[in-house]
Amino acid sequence: MPPEADEPIPEVVEHPIGPELDLHTFRPQDIGSLLPEYFSECRQRGILRVRIIHGKGTGTLRLGVHQLLEKLPEVQHFIWPADETSGAWGATWVVLNSL
Repeated sequence: MPPEADEPIPEVVEHPIGPELDLHTFRPQDIGSLLPEYFSECRQRGILRVRIIHGKGTGTLRLGVHQLLEKLPEVQHFIWPADETSGAWGATWVVLNSL
């Protein structure tokens, strides 16, 4: 059903592309499409080392991220936990293949 004429159009929120992606604002079910799109944009910009912040929590999000990273051909390798100054157990460094 099309939206009513007086209903506001949802605002598109663009996130800046940089060497860090904080997943706290995303739903776990979105990472399957989010990460490949983010990595593609990073590679186009020559950003080949990125930090994914998934938080410590229960580890569910981290496990989902790591399972996806293992399957993506653009991922050369990843390092978890990140060093103490980069988020330790709550973050993962990802090294991407160049284009």
